[in-house]
Amino acid sequence: MKRDSTSTRVFVYGTLLSGEPNHRLLRGARLIGPARTRPRFTLHDYGPFPALASGGKHAVEGEVYEVDAPMLAALDRLESHPRFYRRTPITLDDVGRVEAYLFPKVRLSGRPIIESGCWRRHLQERKPW
Repeated sequence: MKRDSTSTRVFVYGTLLSGEPNHRLLRGARLIGPARTRPRFTLHDYGPFPALASGGKHAVEGEVYEVDAPMLAALDRLESHPRFYRRTPITLDDVGRVEAYLFPKVRLSGRPIIESGCWRRHLQERKPW
């Protein structure tokens, strides 16, 4: 995909990562590369998927993709933006401004924090349900 004014860079950190179940929705997107947030977030275990919230003290690992408008709309549908997740601009040191799907903190009460900030590592270490 060529970069143009209608493309958007999106930070993914869970089921949209390469090798994860929803990555198929990014077929055709351009991988910008691996990325890590500034330590201003918290990643929570929400069962089958993670939830990213602002206002924490952790850096979160993920990947950045450049997507076109139809693909962004498909991601919005997956994440139920704005009813479930909220697509929000954040700044990454090496990439600049990107969109990320953040979860409202009010719905994270009691959900475990993923201290490593890495969903893949957490899945490997997590005890089965």
